[in-house]
Amino acid sequence: MIELKDVAKAFNGNEVLKGVSATLKKGETNLIIGGSGTGKSVLLKCIIGLIKPDRGQILYDGRDFYRCDDEEKQAIRREMGVLFQGGALFDSKTVEQNVRFPLDMLTNQSEAEKQERVQFCLQRVGLEKAGDRMPSEISGGMKKRVGIARAIVMNPKYLFCDEPNSGLDPLTAVKIDELIQEITEEFQITTLVITHDMNSVMEIGKNVIFLYKGLKLWEGDNTTLTHTNVPELNEFIFANKLLRDQAPKGLS
Repeated sequence: MIELKDVAKAFNGNEVLKGVSATLKKGETNLIIGGSGTGKSVLLKCIIGLIKPDRGQILYDGRDFYRCDDEEKQAIRREMGVLFQGGALFDSKTVEQNVRFPLDMLTNQSEAEKQERVQFCLQRVGLEKAGDRMPSEISGGMKKRVGIARAIVMNPKYLFCDEPNSGLDPLTAVKIDELIQEITEEFQITTLVITHDMNSVMEIGKNVIFLYKGLKLWEGDNTTLTHTNVPELNEFIFANKLLRDQAPKGLS
């Protein structure tokens, strides 16, 4: 579980986050949604330690990240897995080498232990036969699955996914959503997904947080999302539906 308490951040006098509080639940897919410039990415960076908030607390199972000493922070970071928006794979490394990279950097495991863990993670995302292929040789959806395998290779307690469906066709996007949800439930991970994709929200949004101009205006699940009296949220949902309806068929 991750708890956000009154998290605020400003840049050059511009308050991007205005005191966000929320609880990200273990074993559920927690989604943060909102339009561009609403603070989603800044909040994610505050949560994972890339940007220090001006005020507030971020608690990892009761551990206050920004009040921990360096050793405690490193311990929490080792419990994180991150799926980056663009995949962030190393072009010069094979699929297997990409997944193995965190183990080489952060553990003292034996070669056999590393190999066993990498193969388990590749099998879990359906890429057990693609280990010797290069990123240039696989599709966008496969790259996202490699990214997920790498994100879980350290057996994380916390998984962060930044726009995981960016650039994917609708069918592949659904498969990625399903995989993230399955892994979250199977391994009881606290998962946070940053997205603007309403299809993802309706498919896997167990706990949804809507940000608007740095404020949390609504929190709930995907069954109540379309029945709110929050005008800004209704406008966001309608705009997404309009864009989907106007998009050329067969394109993401």
